[in-house]
Amino acid sequence: MPGSLVGDGSPVPVSAQRKTPVSDTSSPTWTAPLGRFLRTETVGGSLLLIAAAIALIWVNSPFGDSYLALRDFEIGPESLHLHLSVGDWAKDGLLAVFFFVAGLELKRELVTGELADRRKAILPVIAACGGVILPAVIAAVVGWGAPGMDRGWAIPVATDIAFALGVLALTGSRIPTSARVFLLSLAVVDDLIGIALIAILFTSGLAVAWLLATVAAAAAYWFAQQKRITTPWLYVPLALFTWYAMHNAGIHATVAGVLLGLLTRVRTDPGEDYAPAERLVHHIQPWSAGLCVPLFALFASGVPIGAEMLGQVFTDPVGQSVVLGLLLGKTVGIFGATWISIRLGLATRPTGLMWGDVFALAVIGGIGFTVSLLIAELSLGDIHGGEPAEIAKAAVLVTSLIASVLGSALLLRRGRAHRQRNEPTEGVE
Repeated sequence: MPGSLVGDGSPVPVSAQRKTPVSDTSSPTWTAPLGRFLRTETVGGSLLLIAAAIALIWVNSPFGDSYLALRDFEIGPESLHLHLSVGDWAKDGLLAVFFFVAGLELKRELVTGELADRRKAILPVIAACGGVILPAVIAAVVGWGAPGMDRGWAIPVATDIAFALGVLALTGSRIPTSARVFLLSLAVVDDLIGIALIAILFTSGLAVAWLLATVAAAAAYWFAQQKRITTPWLYVPLALFTWYAMHNAGIHATVAGVLLGLLTRVRTDPGEDYAPAERLVHHIQPWSAGLCVPLFALFASGVPIGAEMLGQVFTDPVGQSVVLGLLLGKTVGIFGATWISIRLGLATRPTGLMWGDVFALAVIGGIGFTVSLLIAELSLGDIHGGEPAEIAKAAVLVTSLIASVLGSALLLRRGRAHRQRNEPTEGVE
């Protein structure tokens, strides 16, 4: 979950594959070349990596105090209960934009995409469940008794789609295209589960009146969609109020983004070139990929990492639970669930993929970033001055790097295997 799902590497929507792409020139904010650049799969992962690297270098430099001062600087109206730190604004506000785009793509996948065909969807759904359950069990067992791990077990359940698809695009170009479909569908289900966990685990002190206000605002948004109203002068205030009401209701405000995304219409009407969800993804995705998610990464990845912190990543129960959950749990969970479901005849292996390819994709599934960092902050940020959260974040960063390197090496090796396999037939007339 998250994180990062679609804001950085979404597929071209089905309708856009049939028609001329939506013109970027209708948006005054992004030029067409920049918009296209920000929609490429490798760019989102690269910007995340750059932002995380800047945060790590900054906080561990002699100017580290300035980073902490900026992250913890509070801004916003106190009367509206929005006097939050810059880090909280990035976590609760900017990330809601990412989750809105994620919700749009989730809706598209469920209605018109890969997950709409239940027979095709069953394998990535099973694989995603295996990649969620086993990491959660491992994290819960390894971190048993550690403060905050009553909810911290959820940290390693999420695969970062931006990084994962970016690694696949960079090093898996010779792998059959079915690999991307499988990984994307798996990540969609994975993020859906991660979003549900955030809503369930981190809802406390529920304010019923504000919850009813959230429902009313969301219902108004849905009604406007059904009535084919298109003006942003209605939708922008409704979206902002839905976010604000959910924030005051005690539910993590980013869930508002997913909710509104799922309520957006994804099918085109007769005579309509593009559905609202498609247009929104087209115009908001560059903001998500180019600004919102990188800024979240900047303020979430600033972990002081020295020899002592690196040691704690591999010796502290919190760090061990994240490392083993992401590296071992994700790999074994995804691959094992896939193998069992195919052996039992519940699903079929994606066209052109061999078991070595599936294993490489399972390793890439261990790349956790956006949603994992968010859950680490939510579950451990208030415990012992935030030290367990810092260890968990460092573990997420270190493990994601390891999974990226291992996954890349495996994908390059699988690419060579596919090339050698295809060479004998390429010269045949």
